[in-house]
Amino acid sequence: MTLSKAYSVGDTREQIDTTIGQHLDTVAARDPEHIALVVPHQNIRWSYGEFVAEVDKLATGLLALGIGKGDRVGIWSPNRYEWVLTQFATAKMGAIMVCINPAYRLYELEYALNKVSCKAIITAEAFKTSHYLTMLQALAPELEVSPPGALASAKLPHLTIVIRMGDAASPGMLNFDKVCEMGGEAEYQQLLGCSGTLNAADAINIQFTSGTTGTPKGATLSHTNILNNAYYSGLSMHLSAADILCIPVPMYHCFGMVLGTLACVAHGATMVLPCEAFDPGPVLQAVQDEKCTALHGVPTMFLAELDLPGFADFDVSSLRTGIIAGSTCPIELMKRLIGEMDLAEIVIAYGQTECSPINAMTAIEDSFERRVTTVGRPHTNWELKIIREDGTTAATGETGEVCSRGYGVMQGYWEDAERTADTIDSEGWLHSGDLGEMDAEGFIKITGRIKDMIIRGGENIYPREVEEFFYSHPSVQEVQVFGIPDEKYGEQVAAWIQLKEGESITSEELQQYCAGQITHFKVPKHIKLVNEFPMTVTGKLQKFIMREEYAAELGLSP
Repeated sequence: MTLSKAYSVGDTREQIDTTIGQHLDTVAARDPEHIALVVPHQNIRWSYGEFVAEVDKLATGLLALGIGKGDRVGIWSPNRYEWVLTQFATAKMGAIMVCINPAYRLYELEYALNKVSCKAIITAEAFKTSHYLTMLQALAPELEVSPPGALASAKLPHLTIVIRMGDAASPGMLNFDKVCEMGGEAEYQQLLGCSGTLNAADAINIQFTSGTTGTPKGATLSHTNILNNAYYSGLSMHLSAADILCIPVPMYHCFGMVLGTLACVAHGATMVLPCEAFDPGPVLQAVQDEKCTALHGVPTMFLAELDLPGFADFDVSSLRTGIIAGSTCPIELMKRLIGEMDLAEIVIAYGQTECSPINAMTAIEDSFERRVTTVGRPHTNWELKIIREDGTTAATGETGEVCSRGYGVMQGYWEDAERTADTIDSEGWLHSGDLGEMDAEGFIKITGRIKDMIIRGGENIYPREVEEFFYSHPSVQEVQVFGIPDEKYGEQVAAWIQLKEGESITSEELQQYCAGQITHFKVPKHIKLVNEFPMTVTGKLQKFIMREEYAAELGLSP
Protein backbone atom coordinates (compact mmCIF):
# COMPACT_ATOMS: atom_id res chain seq x y z
CA MET A 1 0.00 0.00 0.00
CA THR A 2 1.37 3.43 -0.97
CA LEU A 3 0.82 6.15 1.60
CA SER A 4 0.51 9.75 0.56
CA LYS A 5 1.15 10.90 4.12
CA ALA A 6 3.14 9.59 7.08
CA TYR A 7 0.36 7.61 8.72
CA SER A 8 0.18 3.84 8.99
CA VAL A 9 -1.89 1.11 10.63
CA GLY A 10 -0.38 -2.12 11.90
CA ASP A 11 -1.77 -5.60 11.38
CA THR A 12 -4.96 -6.34 13.29
CA ARG A 13 -5.54 -9.39 15.47
CA GLU A 14 -7.98 -10.41 18.15
CA GLN A 15 -6.79 -9.30 21.59
CA ILE A 16 -6.34 -11.45 24.66
CA ASP A 17 -9.15 -10.43 27.02
CA THR A 18 -8.15 -12.41 30.11
CA THR A 19 -6.05 -11.26 33.05
CA ILE A 20 -2.40 -12.19 33.43
CA GLY A 21 -3.22 -14.66 36.21
CA GLN A 22 -5.90 -16.39 34.16
CA HIS A 23 -3.56 -16.66 31.19
CA LEU A 24 -0.75 -18.08 33.34
CA ASP A 25 -3.07 -20.74 34.78
CA THR A 26 -4.23 -21.73 31.28
CA VAL A 27 -0.67 -22.05 29.97
CA ALA A 28 0.46 -24.05 33.01
CA ALA A 29 -2.52 -26.42 32.81
CA ARG A 30 -1.70 -27.12 29.17
CA ASP A 31 1.79 -28.45 29.98
CA PRO A 32 2.62 -28.36 33.72
CA GLU A 33 5.92 -30.24 33.28
CA HIS A 34 7.36 -27.77 30.76
CA ILE A 35 10.21 -25.71 32.24
CA ALA A 36 9.02 -22.20 33.05
CA LEU A 37 11.82 -20.43 34.93
CA VAL A 38 15.56 -20.98 35.18
CA VAL A 39 17.72 -18.75 37.41
CA PRO A 40 21.25 -20.20 37.45
CA HIS A 41 22.64 -17.80 40.04
CA GLN A 42 19.92 -18.88 42.51
CA ASN A 43 19.79 -22.57 41.53
CA ILE A 44 16.16 -22.27 40.44
CA ARG A 45 14.64 -24.56 37.80
CA TRP A 46 10.85 -24.69 37.98
CA SER A 47 8.31 -26.30 35.69
CA TYR A 48 5.16 -24.35 34.90
CA GLY A 49 3.31 -26.42 37.49
CA GLU A 50 5.91 -25.61 40.15
CA PHE A 51 6.06 -21.97 39.08
CA VAL A 52 2.30 -21.47 39.48
CA ALA A 53 2.45 -23.13 42.90
CA GLU A 54 5.17 -20.71 44.00
CA VAL A 55 3.25 -17.73 42.58
CA ASP A 56 0.16 -18.84 44.51
CA LYS A 57 2.15 -19.18 47.74
CA LEU A 58 3.32 -15.57 47.51
CA ALA A 59 -0.11 -14.31 46.45
CA THR A 60 -1.85 -15.97 49.40
CA GLY A 61 0.84 -14.70 51.75
CA LEU A 62 0.24 -11.16 50.56
CA LEU A 63 -3.50 -11.65 51.00
CA ALA A 64 -2.87 -12.85 54.56
CA LEU A 65 -1.05 -9.58 55.21
CA GLY A 66 -4.14 -7.63 54.18
CA ILE A 67 -2.96 -6.59 50.73
CA GLY A 68 -5.86 -6.50 48.29
CA LYS A 69 -7.02 -5.44 44.87
CA GLY A 70 -5.65 -2.05 43.85
CA ASP A 71 -3.08 -1.82 46.66
CA ARG A 72 0.35 -0.78 45.46
CA VAL A 73 3.23 -3.16 46.10
CA GLY A 74 6.74 -1.94 45.30
CA ILE A 75 9.47 -4.28 44.04
CA TRP A 76 13.06 -3.07 44.50
CA SER A 77 15.51 -5.67 43.35
CA PRO A 78 17.87 -6.80 40.61
CA ASN A 79 16.93 -9.81 38.49
CA ARG A 80 15.98 -12.62 40.89
CA TYR A 81 13.30 -15.29 41.06
CA GLU A 82 11.56 -13.26 43.77
CA TRP A 83 11.04 -10.48 41.21
CA VAL A 84 9.27 -12.83 38.80
CA LEU A 85 7.09 -14.30 41.56
CA THR A 86 6.11 -10.79 42.64
CA GLN A 87 5.22 -9.86 39.08
CA PHE A 88 2.76 -12.71 38.66
CA ALA A 89 1.50 -12.95 42.26
CA THR A 90 0.43 -9.31 42.37
CA ALA A 91 -1.24 -9.65 38.96
CA LYS A 92 -3.11 -12.75 40.10
CA MET A 93 -4.50 -11.11 43.24
CA GLY A 94 -5.19 -7.73 41.64
CA ALA A 95 -2.57 -5.65 43.44
CA ILE A 96 -0.62 -3.08 41.43
CA MET A 97 3.09 -3.81 41.18
CA VAL A 98 5.26 -0.70 41.31
CA CYS A 99 8.68 -1.08 39.66
CA ILE A 100 11.37 0.72 41.67
CA ASN A 101 14.57 1.51 39.78
CA PRO A 102 17.44 -0.53 41.30
CA ALA A 103 19.66 2.56 41.07
CA TYR A 104 17.36 4.83 43.12
CA ARG A 105 18.79 6.60 46.12
CA LEU A 106 17.02 8.08 49.15
CA TYR A 107 15.29 11.06 47.56
CA GLU A 108 14.09 9.09 44.55
CA LEU A 109 12.90 6.16 46.68
CA GLU A 110 10.95 8.43 49.02
CA TYR A 111 9.35 10.21 46.07
CA ALA A 112 8.33 6.99 44.29
CA LEU A 113 6.86 5.27 47.34
CA ASN A 114 4.87 8.33 48.34
CA LYS A 115 3.77 9.31 44.84
CA VAL A 116 1.80 6.10 44.38
CA SER A 117 1.09 5.44 48.09
CA CYS A 118 2.83 2.08 48.27
CA LYS A 119 1.37 -0.09 51.01
CA ALA A 120 4.15 -2.66 50.81
CA ILE A 121 7.62 -3.03 49.37
CA ILE A 122 9.46 -6.23 48.53
CA THR A 123 13.18 -5.56 48.53
CA ALA A 124 16.53 -7.20 48.04
CA GLU A 125 19.13 -6.66 50.73
CA ALA A 126 21.55 -4.80 48.48
CA PHE A 127 22.64 -4.39 44.87
CA LYS A 128 26.13 -3.19 43.90
CA THR A 129 26.69 -0.01 45.96
CA SER A 130 23.01 0.37 46.85
CA HIS A 131 22.25 -0.92 50.34
CA TYR A 132 18.50 -1.12 50.14
CA LEU A 133 17.74 -2.08 53.72
CA THR A 134 20.00 0.68 55.03
CA MET A 135 18.21 3.23 52.86
CA LEU A 136 14.79 2.05 53.99
CA GLN A 137 15.93 2.24 57.62
CA ALA A 138 17.19 5.78 57.01
CA LEU A 139 13.83 6.85 55.57
CA ALA A 140 11.82 4.91 58.15
CA PRO A 141 13.82 4.66 61.41
CA GLU A 142 10.53 3.56 63.00
CA LEU A 143 11.29 0.07 61.60
CA GLU A 144 13.54 -0.50 64.62
CA VAL A 145 10.55 -0.51 66.97
CA SER A 146 7.68 -1.49 64.66
CA PRO A 147 6.16 -4.99 64.66
CA PRO A 148 6.77 -6.58 61.22
CA GLY A 149 3.92 -5.61 58.92
CA ALA A 150 2.80 -2.67 61.05
CA LEU A 151 5.18 0.14 60.13
CA ALA A 152 4.03 3.67 60.99
CA SER A 153 6.50 6.03 59.33
CA ALA A 154 6.52 9.82 59.28
CA LYS A 155 8.31 10.09 55.93
CA LEU A 156 6.57 7.10 54.34
CA PRO A 157 3.04 7.39 55.74
CA HIS A 158 1.42 4.87 53.37
CA LEU A 159 4.03 2.12 53.77
CA THR A 160 3.11 -0.45 56.40
CA ILE A 161 4.74 -3.64 55.13
CA VAL A 162 8.42 -4.21 54.32
CA ILE A 163 9.36 -7.65 52.98
CA ARG A 164 13.04 -8.41 52.61
CA MET A 165 14.72 -11.14 50.59
CA GLY A 166 17.28 -13.41 52.23
CA ASP A 167 17.36 -15.34 55.48
CA ALA A 168 18.70 -12.70 57.88
CA ALA A 169 16.31 -11.01 60.27
CA SER A 170 15.79 -7.24 60.15
CA PRO A 171 13.78 -5.23 62.69
CA GLY A 172 10.30 -4.34 61.49
CA MET A 173 10.62 -6.43 58.32
CA LEU A 174 9.17 -9.73 57.15
CA ASN A 175 11.20 -12.33 55.25
CA PHE A 176 10.11 -13.19 51.72
CA ASP A 177 10.17 -16.96 52.29
CA LYS A 178 8.12 -16.63 55.48
CA VAL A 179 5.49 -14.55 53.69
CA CYS A 180 5.19 -17.36 51.14
CA GLU A 181 4.23 -19.69 54.01
CA MET A 182 1.57 -17.42 55.53
CA GLY A 183 -1.32 -18.27 53.22
CA GLY A 184 -3.87 -20.78 54.53
CA GLU A 185 -6.97 -22.39 53.08
CA ALA A 186 -8.97 -19.18 53.50
CA GLU A 187 -6.44 -17.21 51.47
CA TYR A 188 -6.32 -19.91 48.76
CA GLN A 189 -10.09 -19.72 48.45
CA GLN A 190 -9.84 -15.93 48.37
CA LEU A 191 -7.26 -16.17 45.56
CA LEU A 192 -9.55 -18.47 43.58
CA GLY A 193 -12.31 -15.92 43.99
CA CYS A 194 -10.08 -13.12 42.69
CA SER A 195 -10.20 -14.57 39.20
CA GLY A 196 -13.88 -13.72 38.90
CA THR A 197 -13.58 -10.22 40.31
CA LEU A 198 -10.63 -8.94 38.28
CA ASN A 199 -10.97 -7.29 34.88
CA ALA A 200 -8.41 -7.24 32.08
CA ALA A 201 -8.77 -3.44 32.01
CA ASP A 202 -7.66 -3.12 35.65
CA ALA A 203 -4.39 -1.32 36.37
CA ILE A 204 -1.72 -3.87 37.23
CA ASN A 205 1.64 -2.12 36.96
CA ILE A 206 3.19 1.31 37.50
CA GLN A 207 6.44 2.07 35.69
CA PHE A 208 8.34 5.23 36.54
CA THR A 209 9.66 6.91 33.42
CA SER A 210 13.19 8.29 33.53
CA GLY A 211 12.61 11.75 32.12
CA THR A 212 15.52 14.12 31.63
CA THR A 213 13.81 16.89 33.56
CA GLY A 214 11.28 17.08 36.36
CA THR A 215 10.16 14.33 38.71
CA PRO A 216 9.58 10.78 37.41
CA LYS A 217 6.09 10.00 36.15
CA GLY A 218 4.28 6.78 37.00
CA ALA A 219 2.94 5.26 33.79
CA THR A 220 -0.05 3.14 34.78
CA LEU A 221 -0.54 -0.04 32.75
CA SER A 222 -3.29 -2.68 32.68
CA HIS A 223 -3.45 -6.45 32.10
CA THR A 224 -4.65 -5.74 28.55
CA ASN A 225 -1.81 -3.30 27.93
CA ILE A 226 1.13 -5.47 28.83
CA LEU A 227 -0.21 -9.00 28.24
CA ASN A 228 -1.17 -8.23 24.66
CA ASN A 229 2.04 -6.33 24.00
CA ALA A 230 4.01 -9.31 25.28
CA TYR A 231 1.94 -11.72 23.18
CA TYR A 232 2.21 -9.74 19.94
CA SER A 233 5.95 -9.15 20.45
CA GLY A 234 6.38 -12.88 20.85
CA LEU A 235 4.48 -13.45 17.62
CA SER A 236 6.86 -11.09 15.84
CA MET A 237 9.73 -13.31 17.00
CA HIS A 238 7.82 -16.51 16.10
CA LEU A 239 8.06 -17.42 19.79
CA SER A 240 6.57 -20.74 20.92
CA ALA A 241 6.74 -23.15 23.84
CA ALA A 242 9.83 -24.64 22.21
CA ASP A 243 11.78 -21.42 22.78
CA ILE A 244 14.11 -20.61 25.65
CA LEU A 245 14.63 -16.87 26.15
CA CYS A 246 17.69 -15.46 27.92
CA ILE A 247 16.73 -12.21 29.70
CA PRO A 248 19.77 -10.17 30.85
CA VAL A 249 17.95 -6.82 30.68
CA PRO A 250 16.63 -5.31 33.95
CA MET A 251 13.31 -6.67 35.15
CA TYR A 252 12.20 -3.34 36.58
CA HIS A 253 11.83 -2.00 33.04
CA CYS A 254 9.21 -3.01 30.46
CA PHE A 255 11.93 -4.64 28.35
CA GLY A 256 12.60 -7.27 31.00
CA MET A 257 9.16 -7.82 32.48
CA VAL A 258 6.96 -7.44 29.37
CA LEU A 259 9.12 -8.44 26.39
CA GLY A 260 10.96 -10.92 28.60
CA THR A 261 9.13 -12.89 31.29
CA LEU A 262 5.59 -11.98 30.23
CA ALA A 263 6.28 -12.76 26.55
CA CYS A 264 7.49 -16.21 27.63
CA VAL A 265 4.38 -16.86 29.72
CA ALA A 266 2.17 -15.55 26.91
CA HIS A 267 3.54 -18.31 24.65
CA GLY A 268 4.45 -20.98 27.19
CA ALA A 269 8.18 -20.53 26.56
CA THR A 270 11.02 -20.82 29.09
CA MET A 271 12.41 -17.78 30.95
CA VAL A 272 16.11 -17.68 31.82
CA LEU A 273 17.51 -14.97 34.12
CA PRO A 274 21.29 -15.45 33.71
CA CYS A 275 22.50 -12.99 36.34
CA GLU A 276 21.34 -10.33 38.81
CA ALA A 277 22.72 -7.55 36.61
CA PHE A 278 24.12 -7.71 33.12
CA ASP A 279 27.45 -9.50 32.87
CA PRO A 280 28.45 -10.88 29.46
CA GLY A 281 30.17 -13.99 30.81
CA PRO A 282 27.18 -15.43 32.72
CA VAL A 283 24.88 -14.45 29.84
CA LEU A 284 26.90 -16.47 27.31
CA GLN A 285 27.24 -19.32 29.81
CA ALA A 286 23.48 -19.46 30.25
CA VAL A 287 22.91 -19.40 26.49
CA GLN A 288 25.27 -22.34 26.14
CA ASP A 289 24.07 -24.35 29.15
CA GLU A 290 20.35 -23.87 28.57
CA LYS A 291 20.59 -23.96 24.75
CA CYS A 292 18.72 -20.67 24.57
CA THR A 293 17.03 -19.92 21.28
CA ALA A 294 16.48 -16.21 21.96
CA LEU A 295 18.46 -13.41 23.58
CA HIS A 296 17.39 -9.84 24.40
CA GLY A 297 19.56 -6.79 24.88
CA VAL A 298 20.44 -3.22 24.05
CA PRO A 299 23.28 -2.66 21.56
CA THR A 300 25.89 -2.09 24.28
CA MET A 301 25.04 -5.47 25.84
CA PHE A 302 25.43 -7.33 22.56
CA LEU A 303 28.74 -5.57 21.90
CA ALA A 304 30.01 -6.55 25.37
CA GLU A 305 29.11 -10.18 24.67
CA LEU A 306 30.74 -10.21 21.24
CA ASP A 307 33.88 -8.48 22.49
CA LEU A 308 34.29 -10.65 25.61
CA PRO A 309 37.67 -12.40 25.60
CA GLY A 310 36.92 -16.06 25.05
CA PHE A 311 33.61 -15.37 23.27
CA ALA A 312 34.53 -17.95 20.64
CA ASP A 313 34.75 -20.64 23.35
CA PHE A 314 31.00 -20.42 24.03
CA ASP A 315 28.55 -22.44 21.98
CA VAL A 316 25.77 -20.04 20.96
CA SER A 317 24.60 -22.02 17.94
CA SER A 318 21.17 -22.61 19.52
CA LEU A 319 20.28 -18.92 19.13
CA ARG A 320 17.99 -17.71 16.35
CA THR A 321 16.09 -14.61 17.53
CA GLY A 322 15.77 -11.90 20.16
CA ILE A 323 15.02 -8.22 20.49
CA ILE A 324 17.28 -5.20 20.27
CA ALA A 325 15.32 -2.39 21.87
CA GLY A 326 15.48 1.34 21.43
CA SER A 327 16.60 2.67 18.10
CA THR A 328 18.15 1.30 14.94
CA CYS A 329 20.93 -1.26 15.12
CA PRO A 330 24.30 -0.20 13.63
CA ILE A 331 25.06 -2.11 10.42
CA GLU A 332 28.32 -3.62 11.69
CA LEU A 333 26.68 -4.85 14.88
CA MET A 334 23.85 -6.51 12.95
CA LYS A 335 26.40 -8.25 10.72
CA ARG A 336 28.22 -9.57 13.78
CA LEU A 337 24.99 -10.71 15.48
CA ILE A 338 24.06 -12.73 12.41
CA GLY A 339 27.55 -13.95 11.59
CA GLU A 340 28.98 -14.61 15.06
CA MET A 341 25.91 -15.24 17.25
CA ASP A 342 23.62 -17.01 14.75
CA LEU A 343 20.91 -14.41 15.44
CA ALA A 344 19.64 -14.44 11.88
CA GLU A 345 16.08 -13.70 13.04
CA ILE A 346 16.79 -10.92 15.54
CA VAL A 347 14.37 -7.99 15.42
CA ILE A 348 14.37 -4.32 16.37
CA ALA A 349 11.71 -3.01 18.75
CA TYR A 350 10.74 0.60 19.35
CA GLY A 351 8.32 2.21 21.75
CA GLN A 352 7.87 3.94 25.08
CA THR A 353 7.03 2.81 28.60
CA GLU A 354 3.73 4.63 28.08
CA CYS A 355 2.97 2.22 25.20
CA SER A 356 3.49 -0.97 27.25
CA PRO A 357 6.14 -0.63 25.62
CA ILE A 358 6.26 -1.62 21.90
CA ASN A 359 4.45 0.24 19.13
CA ALA A 360 6.74 -0.55 16.16
CA MET A 361 8.88 -3.54 15.29
CA THR A 362 10.78 -5.06 12.43
CA ALA A 363 9.75 -8.52 11.26
CA ILE A 364 11.91 -11.58 10.91
CA GLU A 365 11.08 -11.51 7.21
CA ASP A 366 12.24 -7.89 6.72
CA SER A 367 15.36 -7.30 4.66
CA PHE A 368 18.73 -6.70 6.28
CA GLU A 369 18.56 -3.07 5.13
CA ARG A 370 15.20 -2.53 6.83
CA ARG A 371 16.50 -3.99 10.07
CA VAL A 372 19.49 -1.66 10.23
CA THR A 373 17.95 1.56 8.96
CA THR A 374 14.46 1.49 10.51
CA VAL A 375 12.58 0.40 13.63
CA GLY A 376 10.06 -1.44 11.48
CA ARG A 377 6.38 -0.79 10.95
CA PRO A 378 3.47 -0.23 13.33
CA HIS A 379 3.02 -3.20 15.62
CA THR A 380 -0.07 -5.39 15.78
CA ASN A 381 -3.21 -3.35 16.60
CA TRP A 382 -1.28 -0.06 16.55
CA GLU A 383 -1.58 3.13 14.55
CA LEU A 384 1.40 5.43 14.03
CA LYS A 385 1.70 8.84 12.47
CA ILE A 386 4.32 11.56 12.06
CA ILE A 387 3.15 15.11 12.78
CA ARG A 388 4.49 18.59 12.18
CA GLU A 389 4.80 21.26 14.88
CA ASP A 390 1.32 22.55 14.00
CA GLY A 391 -0.19 19.09 14.56
CA THR A 392 -0.86 18.28 10.91
CA THR A 393 0.21 14.93 9.54
CA ALA A 394 3.60 15.09 7.86
CA ALA A 395 4.27 13.97 4.32
CA THR A 396 5.98 10.67 3.58
CA GLY A 397 9.70 11.06 4.30
CA GLU A 398 9.22 14.30 6.25
CA THR A 399 10.64 14.56 9.77
CA GLY A 400 8.21 15.16 12.61
CA GLU A 401 7.06 13.84 15.99
CA VAL A 402 6.14 10.17 16.26
CA CYS A 403 2.63 9.64 17.66
CA SER A 404 0.92 6.33 18.35
CA ARG A 405 -2.52 5.02 19.24
CA GLY A 406 -3.72 1.56 20.20
CA TYR A 407 -4.62 -0.92 22.94
CA GLY A 408 -1.27 -0.44 24.67
CA VAL A 409 -1.47 3.28 25.46
CA MET A 410 -1.23 3.67 29.22
CA GLN A 411 -4.20 4.63 31.36
CA GLY A 412 -2.25 7.76 32.31
CA TYR A 413 0.39 8.97 34.72
CA TRP A 414 -0.59 8.07 38.26
CA GLU A 415 -2.47 10.98 39.85
CA ASP A 416 -1.04 13.42 37.34
CA ALA A 417 -3.82 14.52 35.02
CA GLU A 418 -1.92 17.55 33.76
CA ARG A 419 1.11 15.65 32.48
CA THR A 420 -1.15 12.91 31.14
CA ALA A 421 -3.02 15.49 29.07
CA ASP A 422 0.31 16.84 27.80
CA THR A 423 1.19 13.36 26.51
CA ILE A 424 -2.12 11.86 25.30
CA ASP A 425 -4.29 14.14 23.20
CA SER A 426 -8.08 14.23 23.00
CA GLU A 427 -8.10 11.71 20.13
CA GLY A 428 -6.06 9.15 22.07
CA TRP A 429 -2.75 9.77 20.30
CA LEU A 430 0.30 9.44 22.52
CA HIS A 431 2.98 12.00 21.69
CA SER A 432 6.40 10.41 22.09
CA GLY A 433 8.72 13.41 21.90
CA ASP A 434 10.75 11.39 19.39
CA LEU A 435 11.55 12.70 15.93
CA GLY A 436 11.07 10.31 13.04
CA GLU A 437 10.02 9.84 9.47
CA MET A 438 7.90 7.24 7.69
CA ASP A 439 8.41 5.90 4.19
CA ALA A 440 5.78 4.91 1.64
CA GLU A 441 5.58 1.37 3.02
CA GLY A 442 5.10 2.42 6.63
CA PHE A 443 8.67 1.77 7.84
CA ILE A 444 9.79 4.27 10.47
CA LYS A 445 13.19 5.83 11.08
CA ILE A 446 13.88 7.48 14.43
CA THR A 447 16.07 10.55 13.95
CA GLY A 448 16.30 11.93 17.48
CA ARG A 449 14.44 13.60 20.30
CA ILE A 450 12.62 16.90 19.90
CA LYS A 451 14.57 18.25 22.85
CA ASP A 452 17.81 16.90 21.35
CA MET A 453 17.44 18.86 18.12
CA ILE A 454 20.28 21.34 17.73
CA ILE A 455 19.47 24.83 16.43
CA ARG A 456 22.71 26.43 15.24
CA GLY A 457 22.27 29.92 13.87
CA GLY A 458 18.73 29.10 12.78
CA GLU A 459 19.68 25.79 11.14
CA ASN A 460 17.94 22.68 12.49
CA ILE A 461 20.40 19.82 12.98
CA TYR A 462 19.26 16.31 13.84
CA PRO A 463 21.97 14.56 15.90
CA ARG A 464 21.10 11.12 14.53
CA GLU A 465 22.06 12.20 11.01
CA VAL A 466 25.52 13.29 12.15
CA GLU A 467 25.93 10.14 14.26
CA GLU A 468 25.14 7.91 11.31
CA PHE A 469 27.85 9.66 9.30
CA PHE A 470 30.47 9.04 11.99
CA TYR A 471 29.52 5.35 12.12
CA SER A 472 30.88 5.10 8.59
CA HIS A 473 34.38 5.78 9.93
CA PRO A 474 36.26 2.48 10.42
CA SER A 475 37.75 3.58 13.75
CA VAL A 476 34.48 4.66 15.41
CA GLN A 477 32.72 2.28 17.79
CA GLU A 478 30.05 4.59 19.29
CA VAL A 479 29.15 8.26 18.90
CA GLN A 480 26.74 10.63 20.57
CA VAL A 481 26.05 14.06 19.10
CA PHE A 482 24.38 16.88 21.03
CA GLY A 483 24.21 20.66 21.23
CA ILE A 484 26.12 22.85 23.65
CA PRO A 485 25.76 26.62 24.25
CA ASP A 486 27.47 29.04 21.88
CA GLU A 487 27.54 32.83 22.27
CA LYS A 488 27.44 33.53 18.53
CA TYR A 489 25.21 30.79 17.11
CA GLY A 490 23.10 29.91 20.13
CA GLU A 491 24.24 26.29 19.92
CA GLN A 492 27.17 24.42 18.47
CA VAL A 493 27.43 20.78 17.53
CA ALA A 494 29.43 18.60 19.92
CA ALA A 495 30.27 14.90 19.78
CA TRP A 496 31.53 12.29 22.21
CA ILE A 497 33.18 9.44 20.34
CA GLN A 498 34.38 6.05 21.51
CA LEU A 499 36.96 4.40 19.26
CA LYS A 500 37.16 0.70 18.51
CA GLU A 501 39.70 -1.23 20.56
CA GLY A 502 43.22 -0.73 19.26
CA GLU A 503 42.30 2.28 17.09
CA SER A 504 44.08 5.61 17.39
CA ILE A 505 42.85 8.84 15.81
CA THR A 506 42.63 12.44 16.97
CA SER A 507 39.64 14.74 17.30
CA GLU A 508 41.13 16.94 14.59
CA GLU A 509 41.36 14.00 12.18
CA LEU A 510 37.73 13.15 12.86
CA GLN A 511 36.73 16.71 12.06
CA GLN A 512 38.74 16.56 8.83
CA TYR A 513 36.89 13.35 7.96
CA CYS A 514 33.68 15.39 7.90
CA ALA A 515 35.03 18.05 5.54
CA GLY A 516 33.22 17.98 2.24
CA GLN A 517 31.14 15.02 3.34
CA ILE A 518 28.46 16.67 5.46
CA THR A 519 27.22 20.27 5.52
CA HIS A 520 29.71 22.55 7.28
CA PHE A 521 27.33 23.60 10.04
CA LYS A 522 26.72 19.94 10.95
CA VAL A 523 30.43 19.28 11.55
CA PRO A 524 31.03 19.13 15.33
CA LYS A 525 33.02 22.09 16.57
CA HIS A 526 33.89 20.12 19.72
CA ILE A 527 34.82 16.42 19.71
CA LYS A 528 35.81 14.50 22.82
CA LEU A 529 37.22 10.98 22.75
CA VAL A 530 35.76 8.91 25.60
CA ASN A 531 35.93 5.36 26.92
CA GLU A 532 32.32 5.21 28.11
CA PHE A 533 29.04 7.12 28.15
CA PRO A 534 26.68 8.00 31.00
CA MET A 535 23.64 5.79 30.77
CA THR A 536 20.71 4.48 32.76
CA VAL A 537 20.59 0.92 34.14
CA THR A 538 18.57 -0.06 31.07
CA GLY A 539 21.34 1.01 28.74
CA LYS A 540 19.70 4.27 27.64
CA LEU A 541 22.31 6.89 26.86
CA GLN A 542 21.89 10.15 28.77
CA LYS A 543 22.73 13.01 26.43
CA PHE A 544 21.61 15.64 28.91
CA ILE A 545 24.42 14.56 31.26
CA MET A 546 26.96 14.65 28.41
CA ARG A 547 25.74 18.12 27.48
CA GLU A 548 26.01 19.43 31.04
CA GLU A 549 29.43 17.86 31.71
CA TYR A 550 30.97 18.95 28.43
CA ALA A 551 29.63 22.50 28.65
CA ALA A 552 31.10 22.78 32.16
CA GLU A 553 34.40 21.31 30.99
CA LEU A 554 34.61 23.85 28.15
CA GLY A 555 33.61 26.70 30.45
CA LEU A 556 30.39 27.42 28.59
CA SER A 557 27.22 28.72 30.22
CA PRO A 558 23.68 28.35 28.89
